[in-house]
Amino acid sequence: MVTATWNGAVIARSDDTVVVEGNHYFPRSAVDPTWLRDSPHTSLCPWKGTAHYFSLLVDGAENPNAAWYYPEPKSAAEEIRDRVAFWRGVQVG
Repeated sequence: MVTATWNGAVIARSDDTVVVEGNHYFPRSAVDPTWLRDSPHTSLCPWKGTAHYFSLLVDGAENPNAAWYYPEPKSAAEEIRDRVAFWRGVQVG
């Protein structure tokens, strides 16, 4: 079981993650939406496509753009469609 935690909260938990470039991508259904806030931030990966972001809000603390996902990944990255990955201090393991 892989867990993503930040600021004392379990953000995601699953035994079905996909690891790409060292990042665990959790099924969207395994991510607790309580902690997510939509972010307008996007970034572009040449082989995965356009990433969209969530910020985390836990007990009044915000972690901007700490989660990302690819709603329409390129064909080479189809395995991460509907999956969410984390960074910026989110502990995954």
